[in-house]
Amino acid sequence: MALKLTSRFRRLLQRPGSIDLGPYEKLTTAVAEAEESVQALSDEELTEVVTELRKPDGLDEDDLIEFLALAREAGHRAIGERAFDGQIVGALALLRGRVVEMATGEGKTLAGAFAAAGYAIGGRKVQVLAVNDYLAQRDAEWMGPIYELLGVTVSHVGQASTPEQRREAYQAEVCYAPVSEVGFDVLRDRLVGDVADRVSAKPDVALVDEADSVLIDEARVPLVLAGATRSEEIDDDVVQLVRTLRAGVDFEIDGDGRTVALTDKGTDFVEEHLGDIDLYADENLEKMTQVNVALHAEVLLRKDVDYLVRDGKVHLININRGRISKLQRWPDGLQAAVEAKEAVQVSESGEVLDSITVQALIKRFPTLCGMTGTAVVVGEQLQEFYDVEVAVVPPNKPNIRIDDPDRLYLTVDQKNKALVEHIKEIHETGRPILIGTHSVEESEQLSDKLEAADVPHVVLNAKNDAEEAAIVAEAGVPETVTVSTQMAGRGTDIRLGGRDGSHGKDRAAELGGLYVVGTGLHASRRLDDQLRGRAGRQGDPGGSLFFASLGDELVTRYSITSGLRPSPDGDGRLTDRKALGMLEHAQRVADGANAELHRTTWSYHRLTGQQRDILLDAREKVLTEDLAATKLSDGAKERYDELVEEFGEDVVKDAARRIAVNHLDRRWTDHLAYLADLREGIHLRSLAGGIVHLKPIDEFNKSAIASFNTLIDDAWKDALETFEEAEFGPDGLDEEASGVPRPTATWTYLVNDNPFGTEADRILGRLRNAIRGEELVPVEDDEPVELAEDDLPEELRDLDDEDDLDTEDDADAEDDVDLELPEELREADDEPEDDSKKK
Repeated sequence: MALKLTSRFRRLLQRPGSIDLGPYEKLTTAVAEAEESVQALSDEELTEVVTELRKPDGLDEDDLIEFLALAREAGHRAIGERAFDGQIVGALALLRGRVVEMATGEGKTLAGAFAAAGYAIGGRKVQVLAVNDYLAQRDAEWMGPIYELLGVTVSHVGQASTPEQRREAYQAEVCYAPVSEVGFDVLRDRLVGDVADRVSAKPDVALVDEADSVLIDEARVPLVLAGATRSEEIDDDVVQLVRTLRAGVDFEIDGDGRTVALTDKGTDFVEEHLGDIDLYADENLEKMTQVNVALHAEVLLRKDVDYLVRDGKVHLININRGRISKLQRWPDGLQAAVEAKEAVQVSESGEVLDSITVQALIKRFPTLCGMTGTAVVVGEQLQEFYDVEVAVVPPNKPNIRIDDPDRLYLTVDQKNKALVEHIKEIHETGRPILIGTHSVEESEQLSDKLEAADVPHVVLNAKNDAEEAAIVAEAGVPETVTVSTQMAGRGTDIRLGGRDGSHGKDRAAELGGLYVVGTGLHASRRLDDQLRGRAGRQGDPGGSLFFASLGDELVTRYSITSGLRPSPDGDGRLTDRKALGMLEHAQRVADGANAELHRTTWSYHRLTGQQRDILLDAREKVLTEDLAATKLSDGAKERYDELVEEFGEDVVKDAARRIAVNHLDRRWTDHLAYLADLREGIHLRSLAGGIVHLKPIDEFNKSAIASFNTLIDDAWKDALETFEEAEFGPDGLDEEASGVPRPTATWTYLVNDNPFGTEADRILGRLRNAIRGEELVPVEDDEPVELAEDDLPEELRDLDDEDDLDTEDDADAEDDVDLELPEELREADDEPEDDSKKK
């Protein structure tokens, strides 16, 4: 009842999660009424009835009711699970193009399977986009018997799938695949030299699992296809020299820990030890680049936090899920610098052939829907970026999990001491505990502390992620303590009593159920909620508690503590409202900053995507028509006729096509490299604008358009020159001898747009550093120290008002975000700028 009242209130305010479930609930009642008539059917008859329902233009309401009754029966027969009414409501919302919020353990996978099958019965092709290989394969195999009984073909794609397997899988009516693999296949298909080599299917329906993670968190990470060129070399002398540099003397790190730069003294030191060279001279540009990336790798990238070394290779760690990112690399020589730092073999480098953002990938699908446990929090972003609305499905059983208030401490050491003591205390009762950490390093440090405290436990992090399913399945067993990295994104249910509930389920429930402990708050309360949601599934008891400190990265990076005079107790714990409000303030700022950076990323990639579409249209005509032969014969008719007479028209047409495709691809690769350099320095143009404020995105677009305007024409000129000098052999065009070789190999990876930090990060850091005063000073008196407004920096005077940090008031969140963000990243509005606010 409370959830329904909340939903009505949201509709009144037109807030996310306000979709009226009434029509879906009425249809669900009709589905229940129709269910009795299908229970008497044999399996063969059930499949036959579903087949008779198939329509190429979608199911009408009556057909949909009958189909869902059949699907519910199929689920009961095939895997022993009869869908709850909430799962039917969820399936209906998915079939209407909504993002569905269903709590952990409420059966999103089954609801998604019903929706995918419903789309298929209505003549659509569905790709169920998962966050990783494991979940894609697991769900396809788990739901497979249901699809089979409904007469719907199903498949899955993973990193190990061959091109033939991918091509076949995408032809199934429902294909489960990691979103990254779908993106990489699209990129590879864009560069094929023959249409027969393509593997992807035409995009139709995207049903996104863990929708907030895929559509919001991963949308800031472009998918990249690179062509192998050479092994990246980095001078060992540079690596060894950088290791001798001193922090604060030879180099300085910005307040965010995102960028590092040589000081004047450091520059002199490096130049002297490299042979009295001028690092800033044009001829030493490569050496300067090596020094910069080596310094970045040595100082800012941390082993077991940003990456780990396994089997003689450097593997990056996905910050969203705590897993190894098997296909992720750093660009611009940084990968080689880290490999040199760790003394492992330097891997092959390459140049970017093409890239696509997750947002651009998803927008290719005419129909989008999805499901997750935490959608309302990002509902406005889902509406803004993808034009989809959120439907909140109430749980089948009320949530009775007890979420304790966050515990805040002054320092990290005090927090960790209290954390271990609390875990030990709870463990002694026998209650199962799941601990969520933020990095491999943190999980292993906590493991050492727990071992010293005689608390037996298991650790799940990127070093043993292959054991994930087995470890997570037993996390609900009494006496079990599980330490996990980024549990918030793992997408696996935890049942009390273990996988089958046979290992002390009743005892675990009597003890209070699974107890979730967070070692620190995430950058978004939504991610905290995902971690909390691992406890209390399907009406089970459960509890959660998060520890935090004013020394945590969330606070130091996204909040301003100058002027705060905390009064900790003897254990370092802070309980005053203003200190606790600092946590929520930091999360609101982090959420706002990430949303604005998402907008910025999309702004810069949107024009690139439009240009790519223009190029792809020209490329498609080259592949499927005789456009290349026509253009090259018009430009070099005598040469064309000679080659036709010597080798035959089919051979020459094939050569013309390969030459044209190569030069179109070459020009696009060069264009991407130019845009990458342009974006890195585009902020300098806004600083050089004088009185006229130049927006970086406008300047970027102007330059990008000017660069692209002649790209296709230039590619044809290049193709004509190559054609006139091309060499032919027994098998036709000799690509190597003619100067149009294809890459010897291609590889895919994920990469943040700018590993050295965006200009927004740098401006944010400078702003915060400028107004960050003295370090926090604990005071002896338990009474908080009241400061006069004049004692605070001007930028913080509004924040000193208690209402601005009220933990129950989100109304000022937008203002808090604007305070922290540089002007270029604030949401544009139609109001004129107030000159009085400019600094």
